[in-house]
Amino acid sequence: MSERFTTEARAAVTAAVAHANGVGAPSVTDEHLLLALLDRRSGRTASVAASLGLTGRRAAVETDLAAARRRGGPTRADADALAGIGVDVDAIVARVEEAHGTGVLDRPRRTGGMRHRPFDRGAKDVLARALRIALGRQDRRIGDEHILLALTARPGAVADVLAAHGATYETVDRALHGGGGEGGEHGEDGEGGGAGRMRRAG
Repeated sequence: MSERFTTEARAAVTAAVAHANGVGAPSVTDEHLLLALLDRRSGRTASVAASLGLTGRRAAVETDLAAARRRGGPTRADADALAGIGVDVDAIVARVEEAHGTGVLDRPRRTGGMRHRPFDRGAKDVLARALRIALGRQDRRIGDEHILLALTARPGAVADVLAAHGATYETVDRALHGGGGEGGEHGEDGEGGGAGRMRRAG
C-alpha cells in the first residue's frame, strides 16, 4: 500500500514512527499519526488543521489524548455513558493509580531506546481506511488528508478528541472541499462516498 502514498503522507507516517520512538512506545498508534499530522506546516492537512483551530490548540489536544490514555482505553463518550448509570471511570482510575502508581493504565508503555516499532491494530486500521476513502473518491494516491479523514472516522479516543475540538469527518471534509461539505455523506465506516470528489492527490 505504501507505494500509493503521496510524499506528504509518507512524511506523516515517518513522523508518526518518530513520535513513537520519542516516547519509547512499543508500537505506532493512531495517536502518533494524529500528532504527526498536527506537526505539518504545509499542504492540505496543515491548512485544514489551521482553519479548524487545531494548530493553535495542539497542547489541549495532547492533554485530552493523555487523559484518554489515563482512563486506560474508554473514550470520553464511554465514560459519560457509564456515569449515567452510576459508574465513575475517573474515580476508578484514581483508585487504581493510588494503589499501583500514576499512569499505570496508560497506553503506550515506555520501552526505551530506538528500534523498529510495528504499527498497532488501530494505526493499521486508520491507514486501511485512508486507502478506502481515497478509492471511494477515485483519488489515485493516498494523501495526508485521507489519513486525517480516516482518524475522524475510526471510533475511539482519537476521533472523540478531534470531535471535541471541532474536527469531525464532516467539518474536515468541508474544510478540504469548501461549500456544503458535499463529500460528508459516509457509510458505517465513516468514509466519504463518491459524491464529493477531491482534487487528485499529487
